[in-house]
Amino acid sequence: MTSSRLKIPGELIPTQGHAFDFHMSSRSRNFLGALWERPDPVLAEAGVAGELVVAKIRLGLAAVLLLIPAINTAFFPVEPTESIVGLSLTGATFLLSIVVYLSISREYNPSWLSFASSGLDVTVVSSGLALFLFMNEPHTAVNSKVVFEGYFLAIGATGLRYDKRVCITAGLLAFVEYLAIVYVAATHWDLNSPIYSPYPYGLFSWSAQISRFIIMLIASALSLSLVARSQRLLQLATSDPLTGLFNRGYIDDRFAVELSRARRYGNVLTIAVIDADRFKSLNDKHGHASGDLVLRRIGMVLRDSFRESDTAGRYGGEEFVVILPETDLGAAERKLESLRELMASTPIALGTRGEKVCVTISAGLASFPRDGQHTADLFALADARMFQAKREGRNRVVAGSEDVVEAGIPEKSSSSNRV
Repeated sequence: MTSSRLKIPGELIPTQGHAFDFHMSSRSRNFLGALWERPDPVLAEAGVAGELVVAKIRLGLAAVLLLIPAINTAFFPVEPTESIVGLSLTGATFLLSIVVYLSISREYNPSWLSFASSGLDVTVVSSGLALFLFMNEPHTAVNSKVVFEGYFLAIGATGLRYDKRVCITAGLLAFVEYLAIVYVAATHWDLNSPIYSPYPYGLFSWSAQISRFIIMLIASALSLSLVARSQRLLQLATSDPLTGLFNRGYIDDRFAVELSRARRYGNVLTIAVIDADRFKSLNDKHGHASGDLVLRRIGMVLRDSFRESDTAGRYGGEEFVVILPETDLGAAERKLESLRELMASTPIALGTRGEKVCVTISAGLASFPRDGQHTADLFALADARMFQAKREGRNRVVAGSEDVVEAGIPEKSSSSNRV
């Protein structure tokens, strides 16, 4: 059957092949974008702990490696050049390891540090192999069965950072650096010449080197897969199945992470506690299926109303929480007012009978450092202000009230007791 659509002059109508190419191109962009996306902040915080573990191991290994040339120089006859090079390399590695460890242990963890430290691990291994070239031992450089395995330790350690970008960059860096070492060795020495007989480290073979490159890439892919799997498991474990928002456990962890970051960098942070008004009455009148539809709709509105850096989650029942980093109380109040107006003016269809309802929300806000220094205090105050909004007639946002502060923070009630 031919299409009845008329072609407008100068218009390009996509063919099936063009549509397929566009679809494949879009999927490729999405795939590459997923590989290079930033890790979830909670997972990134776990990566900081992993970075500290790697820093401790690195420091210990560097100290042991520093002892080897020092002992050789002190007790055994060693070529002066070899001694100087060995001590310089291990000494520099030890000093850098100390700097990285002190930086992380003192909570200095800029976004580039994981890239730099994993690059340091890879480059230390490459430097050890390059040292053999400098000592005119090219076979050791390209056929080493001890130093080369250090690449796998460096690549495997990237998984503890929980960042796919670190896995990719460390794997590529190891590949490029080792390729440069092999290329220099193969072009500057006749590696299979009889003068190197009996070849204690074996003959040079490109097939053996290609196998090493393949294994190196496989190790990088495994590390990348483990991080991707960790991210997927985190997503499954932290999602609310009804609304698709984050769940209570994730919100608690994320709030602690964001508050720690705000305290570290001197930023403001606001938390909003939101509750659907008269939700119990809606459930009693229209049924729980209709209540679920309302909760899903609120979840959709929350997802579309805030920045990517904000975090919205369902805390329980009809209660929702939004964390707004680098947002003061005034700006957060304006955002919540817009959300409240949008919810109040948006009819929600209930099932197939054509019934529609408009659901209002009440919200309370609390801000760091103005309203408190700890997660429990800030959340309790925001919750108390939400209850104040209920008492004052619902369908409103309370960002601050002396009455709440003076009266103290009431004990948190369950969602089923809210109206």
